[in-house]
Amino acid sequence: MATAATTTEDAISTQPEKKATPPVQMFYCGVCTFPPEYCEFGNSVSKCKEWLQTQRPDLYEKYYSDEALKAKLGTISQEAQNKLEEDTAKKEAKAEAKADAARKKKLASQIIIKRIERNKRKFVTSVRGLEAFGVDLKKAAKLFAQRFATGGSVTKNAAGIDEIVVQGDVSQEIYDMIAEANEGGGGDGGKGSKKGLDILKGVLVDNIEMVEEKRKKESE
Repeated sequence: MATAATTTEDAISTQPEKKATPPVQMFYCGVCTFPPEYCEFGNSVSKCKEWLQTQRPDLYEKYYSDEALKAKLGTISQEAQNKLEEDTAKKEAKAEAKADAARKKKLASQIIIKRIERNKRKFVTSVRGLEAFGVDLKKAAKLFAQRFATGGSVTKNAAGIDEIVVQGDVSQEIYDMIAEANEGGGGDGGKGSKKGLDILKGVLVDNIEMVEEKRKKESE
């Protein structure tokens, strides 16, 4: 006669093994980084549609084909549809104008690498203007300090502007690091990415100005 414990064990052993549910693979738009069905809520829906039509035609047909749009807008009045299209166009134009202004600001921004004489044969190097190109100043200061085995920090200059100050005469070396990080236009996969120089990517080398500040003589 089977005991209650034996019966319970047999019941458990005969239960089918549950298989783990695989994780859902998400796909995101390469333009706005939203899931494709939410691109319409971003500021670049036209560019999103072009990208999606090239990369994932199946998802484009699902969400943005004429049939999909008709089904989505079928319950909306013509007046509401026109207003929606007008608002979307305005939003895209505003976003494009903002991006264009940012590009112009970057082109006009200047990086100053200054070699400063403190005492006889002692120098520090200051770097100003990298933040206009999206560079994290603290990370850049740490990178310079590690590369040259010296001190490096972010401080405010006399004008109250943040700048990186590195101990030692390393102005040319810093210029070379920025240039190396942006070889080939500063895109992904450049030579600098393997050396930790990706922090400096996006900086326009042509906008760098090298300056030398000599210590004033005591008699002056």
